[in-house]
Amino acid sequence: MNRTEFVIATAIILFVAFALGWFASWLIHRLTRVSRADMGELEQMAQALHEAEENRDQTLSYFEQREAELTNQLSQSEAELRAAMEGLRDARHEAEELRAYIDRMQQS
Repeated sequence: MNRTEFVIATAIILFVAFALGWFASWLIHRLTRVSRADMGELEQMAQALHEAEENRDQTLSYFEQREAELTNQLSQSEAELRAAMEGLRDARHEAEELRAYIDRMQQS
């Protein structure tokens, strides 16, 4: 094989390698390409996800606010219950004192 034949064989091999690389690149691009319809669907999905996240955030803030209100109402109710129980205890104690006083007055 002389020098000219070697150069031609090398050129053919390089051209074939280039053609195979270009074809592989074209094929990968063709297979992984996203169509306009797919992009529209992806946009709709992204918008729906965004709206769902906003709704979730609003719901979480509503429930946190509602929980704070209910906790406040519960603590107020517990304070009122303690006050009522203390008043009832005082009233029972006073009633016992009055009964004892009446018993003493009736015995004398």
